[in-house]
Formats: sequence, C-alpha cells, structure tokens
Amino acid sequence: MSISQRRGFLAAVTLATTLVLAAAPAASATAKPKIKVSGGLTQPVFSYADAIREHVRVQSTVDSDGDGEKDLVRVDIIRPKESGSGLKVPVIMQETPYNDNPGVGFELEKKTYDAKGNVTKFPMWYDNYFVPRGYAFVSVDMIGTRLSEGCPMSYGAADVLGGKAVVDWLNGRAGAYDDNGDPVKATWTTGRTGMIGHSYEGALGVGVAGTGVEGLETIVPLAAYTSGYENGHANGALTWFKGGARWQSEHVDKDPAAKCEAVRERMDAESGDETGNYNAYWNERNYRTGPISKARNVRASVFSVMGMQDRNVVGSQFSEWWAKLPRTVQRKAWVTQYGHLDPFWARREVWLTTLNKWFDHELMGVANDIMRKPRVDVQHGPGRWITQADWPAAAARTTTLRPQQDGSLDRTPSAGTGSYLDTAKTEIAMAADPATANPNRLAFLTSPLKNALRLSGTPSVSLKVTLDKPTANLGVLLVDYGTDTRINYRETTTTASQGLKFIGGEDCVGESTADDDGCYFRAGDNTASSGFNVVTRGILDAQNHKSLSRQAPLTPGKSYQITWKMLPQDYEFKAGHRLGLVLTGTNDDFNLDESGNGTGTDVEPGTGAKVTVDLAGTSIALPLVTGTSIK
Repeated sequence: MSISQRRGFLAAVTLATTLVLAAAPAASATAKPKIKVSGGLTQPVFSYADAIREHVRVQSTVDSDGDGEKDLVRVDIIRPKESGSGLKVPVIMQETPYNDNPGVGFELEKKTYDAKGNVTKFPMWYDNYFVPRGYAFVSVDMIGTRLSEGCPMSYGAADVLGGKAVVDWLNGRAGAYDDNGDPVKATWTTGRTGMIGHSYEGALGVGVAGTGVEGLETIVPLAAYTSGYENGHANGALTWFKGGARWQSEHVDKDPAAKCEAVRERMDAESGDETGNYNAYWNERNYRTGPISKARNVRASVFSVMGMQDRNVVGSQFSEWWAKLPRTVQRKAWVTQYGHLDPFWARREVWLTTLNKWFDHELMGVANDIMRKPRVDVQHGPGRWITQADWPAAAARTTTLRPQQDGSLDRTPSAGTGSYLDTAKTEIAMAADPATANPNRLAFLTSPLKNALRLSGTPSVSLKVTLDKPTANLGVLLVDYGTDTRINYRETTTTASQGLKFIGGEDCVGESTADDDGCYFRAGDNTASSGFNVVTRGILDAQNHKSLSRQAPLTPGKSYQITWKMLPQDYEFKAGHRLGLVLTGTNDDFNLDESGNGTGTDVEPGTGAKVTVDLAGTSIALPLVTGTSIK
C-alpha cells in the first residue's frame, strides 16, 4: 500500500483490548541477574528501563558521496546494564534505510533522541523483547540515511559494506568514535551478531552475509531482495518505473543533499532503463553471484520468510538465492501466501517463540529443539500450515501439460494455433471468465481434479510464437478455478493490505518505557470467497530474453521458441477445481509505480503486437508433489 494508505490504515484501527505477551517482569536494577534459560528459551530477567543507551560512528571502507573521506556509519545501541560490568552479550542488528523516510515497519516508526543524542525510542519491538533476555540491540542507519554520512546507493556496494563495517567493529576489526572523536571499542559483546529486517533491511542482511564476514552468525531476511535486476525487471521486461534507482535513493533520504546529485545522475545513467539490459550496475546489486556479495560465501545461518504473492519482492528473490546457499549453511524458512509482509503481523505468537528459539540457538548457544523441527513451514491458505524438511518439497516431480485446440489442458501432444494481442491488462481481467472469448488472451483448462493436487517449486513454460511486430511482452498465468475462501492479498485499503487486516486491539511485546511501549496493532488474515485465484505468473520482454541469446528486435513472421521460469509457489489445488493456463501479453499488475502499486505509468504499456502461438510447441512444466497427478 502507499504511505498515505498505510497511515490511514493505522488511524482506522480501534484499540479495543491489549494483550501483553511478555513472559515475566524484568528483574530490578539491583538484582544483577545472569542470562536465564528455561524450556529452551532465554527469559526476560534484565531491566529494559535501566539498559545502557549509547551511540557511535563506525568507520566504513567506502566513500559513497565522493568527498574524499570514508563514510562514518551511525550506530545506536541499547544493551543490558550488566554488560557494562563484565557480562558479554550477543547482538541483534537491524540495518535500515527507513529511519528518514518512510519510517520502519507497518506503523512507520522513527527514532527519538534525548539531549545526549541517544535513542529513547527504537522503531520496532526487537529492543523491547530481546534486551530483557540478555541481548544487545544495534540499530544502524544505512549509509546516506538519517545520521550516517554518504549517499544511499539503491542496494549498491556502499549500502552493504556499511553494514559489514559494523559487524567488523563488533568483532574488533574496525574503528568507531564517540561524539568527541575518541575511539570506542565494543568490549561488551561476544561479537556474535544476527541481522534481521524486512524488505530493503532484509536485503542488507543478505548482502552482508554474502561478503562472508566473520562474526555474523545468522540472518533473518523477511521479504528480502537478492537481485537488483530481477527486482526491477522480469526476463528483460521493466516492472519498476524508469528512474527507479534515483527515486529509491531519494526516497530513503529525508533531505537529499546536493552532494548526492552527481551520484544519482550516475545511477540513472548506469541502470540502463532505456534498454532493460543486465549490466555492471545490476551485477553490483546481485547478492547471489555478484562482485560484492555471493550466496556461496554465506557462513551465517539463515531463517528466511517469503510471501509467494509479493509484488514488491517476488518469490524468486528467495528461491533462487536459497538454492545457491552452501549445503553446510543451517537454514529455516516460512513460505506463505501473503504479500510483502513481516510475519510479526501475521502469526505473531508463533513467530515470537520461533524467532526467540532461533536467536537463542544461533547467538547464545542454547540447546533447544529449533534444529530438530522441520526446516520449513508452508502456508496453503487461511490458518492452513504444514511443515516439511526443505523447500521445495523433496517429493516434487515435473509434470508437463499442453494446451489443446479445444481449450483443454492435459498431457497429450497438441496441434493447431491460437493468437492474441499484446495489450496491458490486469491479471484479474485476463483470468476471469475463461470460457469467454477475449482478444487479449488464450485460456486453457484441465478437467475437474479428482483429488487434491499440490504444486511445490518453480514452474516453467515454453512457447513457440510468431509476432507481427519486432517485439512483444509475453505473459503466462497459472490459475486455480474453483470457489474457495482464500487469502485476499490483492486488497489494498485503509484497513487491509498484503493479505492481512487489522482486527482491533494491540499486543505489547517485551518491556516498555514511557517513550517506547513496544505495543503494536493486532492483525489477522484478510480472506475473501472467490471463484478463481492466480497462483503464479511469468512475464518477459521477447527481444531481451536470454533464451534467444540476443537483445535485438525479432523478425516479424519468424517463429521463435522461448522458454523461461515462472515465479515459484507452494500451493494446493483442491479436488473438483481446475487448473488454468492463460497466455497473454503485458501484465499490468507488474507495472509498479512509486508507491509499489500496480498500473504504473511509463513502464510497459504493451506493444499491440499480434502473438500467434503454435500449440504443438507450447507447454507448461509443473513441479507436483508425488502422489498427485493430472490425467
């Protein structure tokens, strides 16, 4: 949702009741407690009100604004009072660009400071919950934002290396200074650090982990980007408005300084929006195999959460990176049917306990059962969760379906042709009324399923097409036809978004002060009954697609075989439902504007090309879990 919508969303909530989730009151300031573990979980025995609050500026290795000086990174710290007298504590770290604009989390919180410049209110709840349990919480202003020096680089090297410098400082390998310029060492920490964050914040955790930095023991990326190019393009098709790199940099910098103008002009020029090509600019922002961050270099354990109906950060940002992680990396994941979401809002009590166990095991060395449980929680609908050993499901095997001339979809060989026009249309318009003729799509359906069918993994599609123009955008939808109550991830209003809605009341997690109460609105699944649901999709710009080994206009009248991956999914089709394959043109739902909403301007308007499809050369390959099949 847009910023204004989110604010309206919050204002519309009536706070009916308050549920306190803290397990026990903190000990008094004179008790000098030690870290306490019960039932495999650290317990809240340290005083949040008496915690030490301080700030430093960490020396980075980059000069992002070109002023001839390496950027200093602002780091705000809160830690148990006892860590000032010998107790060594691990660190939970959130590096964020959002402390300037728009604010952190769905409630858009910002830091507040006392007369000494120390933070009196930290955004989000990590400090309230984990400091009483014996952790330090470290809030890092990303380079170029809030009180850090430099220029925000839209996921570039400086963004990542600023966070790495903080991990290095926590482990004695980098310098830091107080407000007087005197050196400061992190003598109070074990050095064991975990990074957590949503969206851009989660991406920074992924990026820092991919440098292989020692001391970063775990990361918890929530709806996190792992490839800049893929975040703004889909197989060559631009899905984010032109000038997005500049906009992102300005958006997170409340008062864009003139010193960053040259940096932003360079990003504009290097990002190559006019061609949509993958280039050196995007390679720098590739945290899977790029020059700054690589999945193969990750040492930290990973607990990742991804909404498979996310439009801002699509599911392949998780799946492609997850598959490239070294086999030695300890890992866990939640795969959901929500949109761009932090699970704190969706499954709060389960999330708090699970995350508590995860950090205790990875940062405190607590011998709990977190690693004996199944690695992956998968959501298949409202209140419907299963667990499995990994993702995708190990039992998934590929089944290939082929569109037929009569509009059916099955496993038999096909023949004939069909055609449609490349016109920008929404998914709802393209998926609705499949039996009705529509010049902008071709629709093919299976027979009703005799048994439930489960998809787990990444489908792929292969189309044999002929165009009457030099290029076209090609779109494919996999649709579940059948009435059901589903997560309503499409609704964006003042009371609902990303598959959730606020339901009244709030939860207070951890300890509070007068300045920072740690209380947050309560949310639940936003559901709706519908006759169909777009399960996943795949889009591309035909002339820019790598399967053709070219980036040039196509020859009208010539036949091309184009094969590409759709977005990943884990989904259950219920018995009696029908699978639908819809072939179409430009997917208007991916034309994102500055607010992250669809139907943006100056993106992909559709070429108007007539696309003729050779059905004999067209198919969709589905990773189906063993024991389910299609006739």
